[in-house]
Amino acid sequence: MLASINAFLRCETPDVWVAAALDNQEILLIDHANCEKKAAATAMNLMYRYTEKPDLLKKMSQLAREELLHFEQVVEILQRRGIRYSKLSPSRYAAELRELIATNSKSALVDTLITGAFIEARSCERFSKIAPHLDASLSKFYKSLLRSESRHFKDYLDLAQLYCNGDISSKVALFADKEAELILSTDLQFRFHSGVPA
Repeated sequence: MLASINAFLRCETPDVWVAAALDNQEILLIDHANCEKKAAATAMNLMYRYTEKPDLLKKMSQLAREELLHFEQVVEILQRRGIRYSKLSPSRYAAELRELIATNSKSALVDTLITGAFIEARSCERFSKIAPHLDASLSKFYKSLLRSESRHFKDYLDLAQLYCNGDISSKVALFADKEAELILSTDLQFRFHSGVPA
């Protein structure tokens, strides 16, 4: 499960991000909730935009339900820990990946799906990196997310290949380079998908 994700990503999460996550667990959890909500919204948006694609409708419907369940679970964890779920400014990560999405509709779908694959793959990799360092309850929860997040990664990538007329490897490489740059470069704010803490 993790082997294919690690092979897909160009780099590992740096240890300094893990250390920052342990020092900022409230922000980590709040932003995690935000990420789950955004992931559900992205899946729903694709369902509204591409009603003529039954494979996409089925996968995105499943994904949206799972992401909303994860959102609910993270909000419950926040409540149990006495952490107020508040607004956070978004990280640069997803926005800068989306800058690579083509403007024409056919390429836009494939690029959007590839972006989704990278977001899900990085989420899965980060859950696996941080879980061993967390308290038993949160560690168990993060480990429980690995299977669904890795399936979401595979679903996005499979759909990208399905709707592309040719090989997607060159497109994937383009996004992989940008994704690694975002993870390894200095970032001024800590978020679930942020880069190296400043």
